[in-house]
Amino acid sequence: MTDNLAWETVDSSIAYECPGFTIVHDEVRLPDGAESDYDYLSEPPAVVILPLVAGDAESNAIDADDREAVVIEEWRQAVDRVNRGIPVGSVEPDDDDLEVAARRELREETGYEAETMDHMLTTEPVNGIANSVLHYFVAEGCTPTAAQNLDENESIHVETASLRALRSAALSDDLRDGRAVTALQHHALRERVA
Repeated sequence: MTDNLAWETVDSSIAYECPGFTIVHDEVRLPDGAESDYDYLSEPPAVVILPLVAGDAESNAIDADDREAVVIEEWRQAVDRVNRGIPVGSVEPDDDDLEVAARRELREETGYEAETMDHMLTTEPVNGIANSVLHYFVAEGCTPTAAQNLDENESIHVETASLRALRSAALSDDLRDGRAVTALQHHALRERVA
């Protein structure tokens, strides 16, 4: 059975291309037969990592919200400010699996490595205007083991903060990175359900 909401792509072309993403221009036929144009951003899938510092999980005395997470600060030109968030990076074509990509991005952006890496969720954050797919991981037992290995256009400051402080910052609009907020919310839900 054909979905009566589906659009038919009549033609597709690249309108603009740069490192990191492409703008695709589609000519489409709508369910009522009308023809229209539709442009969207196309980018490779990415991994988002919520890195939790080693030592906290083993302590029964520590409140789960007091666990420390590795956070980053970096300039975001699109919003003209320093952004506080968590490690995020593109999945490379030669990555064997998503965990490999998550481990690499954590190490490159922060210099930390994780004992375990657990997939939390996959989202399409803005599927009305982009084909972006984000694969979220929680990294447990993170310790600083190496120097950062940043891309030429990255300058990242690394620090730690408690989950409680990060969630509080999200509630007060001081933490505005949508990927970090989603990771924190989902992690909190998992902790409460478990």
